Amino acid sequence: MAPEHDPPQTKAEWRSALRARRSDVSRETRDAEARALAGAIAALPMVTPGVSVGCYVPFGPEPGSLEMLDVLLAAGARVLLPIVPDERGPLDWAVYDGPDSLTSGPLPGLLEPAGARIGPEAIADARVVLTPAVGVDDNAVRLGRGAGYYDQSLPFTKPGTDLIAIVRDDELVRHLPAEPHDVRMTAALTPKQGLISLPR
Repeated sequence: MAPEHDPPQTKAEWRSALRARRSDVSRETRDAEARALAGAIAALPMVTPGVSVGCYVPFGPEPGSLEMLDVLLAAGARVLLPIVPDERGPLDWAVYDGPDSLTSGPLPGLLEPAGARIGPEAIADARVVLTPAVGVDDNAVRLGRGAGYYDQSLPFTKPGTDLIAIVRDDELVRHLPAEPHDVRMTAALTPKQGLISLPR
C-alpha cells in the first residue's frame, strides 16, 4: 500500500486533497482572506470604469465574498455573473446590480443573478474574468470542481482577456495534471500575495 504522504497524482486526487484542506479553514481565516481578496481586486490595474468583468458569487468554502463584487461596482465595472444551465454545458451570464439582484440558484446556498440572461457568449465582452478554482499551478493550469462549466465557458473569451483564478495561497501549487481542453489562466489572485502572473 502506498504511504499516506504520497502526493496526489490525478485531478480527482488533487481535487479531494485541496477541498479537504479548504474545509479545515476556520471561519475567521476565511473572512480575513475574503477581505484581503476584495482589497486585491480593488487594486487590479485592468479594472477600470466601463470595463466588463466576469466574476462569481462564492459558494460554500470558495474564497471571496460579495464584497469583491461590490468593489468591482465601485470601480465602475460592468459585472457579469454566471448562471448554472439546466443541462450540462457552458454557463449563462447576467449583469450584477448589487446584492438585491441575487436570487437562489439550483443548489442550496448558491446565489445567482436574477436579471435577464444574456447568453454564454456574453463572457466575450469581459476584459477580465475572475474564476473560482480549487487550485492552480505554476504553469497556469486551473483545477475546478469537476463539472466542466468553466472549461466550456472560457473558450468564448477573446484573446488577450485576463483570466485570473482566485485561490487561497496554499492552493497555488507547483504542478497539476493537465488535459488538452484545459484553458490556461493568465494569473492567480491570492489573499496574501495578490496578483501573480503565470506563464501561458
